[in-house]
Amino acid sequence: MPLAALEKHLKAALVGEVRRSEPMSRHTSFRIGGPADLYVVCDTVADLAETTRVLAEAGVPWTVVGKGTNILVADAGYRGAIVTLGREFTTHSVEDDRIKTGAACILAYVVRDAFSRGLGGLEFAVGIPGTVGGALAMNAGSRGVWMGSVAESVTLLVPGSGLERVPGNRVEWGYRSSGLPARGVIVESVLKLSRADSDRIRRDMEASLTRRKATQPLGQPSAGSVFVNPPDDSAGRLIESAGLKGTRCGGARVSEVHANFIVNEGGASARDVLALIDKVRMTVRDTHGIELKPEIRFLGSFDIA
Repeated sequence: MPLAALEKHLKAALVGEVRRSEPMSRHTSFRIGGPADLYVVCDTVADLAETTRVLAEAGVPWTVVGKGTNILVADAGYRGAIVTLGREFTTHSVEDDRIKTGAACILAYVVRDAFSRGLGGLEFAVGIPGTVGGALAMNAGSRGVWMGSVAESVTLLVPGSGLERVPGNRVEWGYRSSGLPARGVIVESVLKLSRADSDRIRRDMEASLTRRKATQPLGQPSAGSVFVNPPDDSAGRLIESAGLKGTRCGGARVSEVHANFIVNEGGASARDVLALIDKVRMTVRDTHGIELKPEIRFLGSFDIA
């Protein structure tokens, strides 16, 4: 089905929006990225089911993007459909010590509401950007505590099948990974927290946020940590000890604040960022004998070593 016909069909069928040639620089924290052939906002579960069905039948590649906080989109854009979750997926509710939240709900809102209700368990997530769904997909957190620690269940839309509720203990949680994206589209989750002293929660949140502000370039466009920490070491330490802090390629630069961040200092292209990633990987490999693995997602046509 031609893109024009596909766009027309989806616009007629969905509650949400459908856009052609949408610049992805508007939808990534890097503020980098060319146009996606289609950009589809699914406001309801029915929207999402219909979109994935139609795209599959048309043979059009698609991927789900939240707030784009860990993504680098190619300068040429994405040849396919970017699917994002809208209105129905942006709310959350609290019952006792559980928070039911849509996948498109901003994680910071949930963290703040948990604190206001005296619920502990999400202190580690303060300052983590993006949506709950994105945080679950990549199991955001640290080596000691992560989203998988508090996820009681996750509900997926399995294309061609329907909704599936997966208990948290049946998810393949890993360091900066989960088995969820391969199983379907995250649409909802239930987070199991615990009653805690509000002063203690505040202290932990303030300490975590202070640490992030001191060690991360929060005021500059980036995609968060670029590389996964290797076992028993830190990617940032390896990059800094290789003398790469401040290294620049075009408008992209290895952050002076944290070497595992690449920041867009203005006008950076995806090509600039990729060249810098390759330089960092090769230098760290030559210096330390360690092969760093990217943590960010690459969308579009890239030549990844």
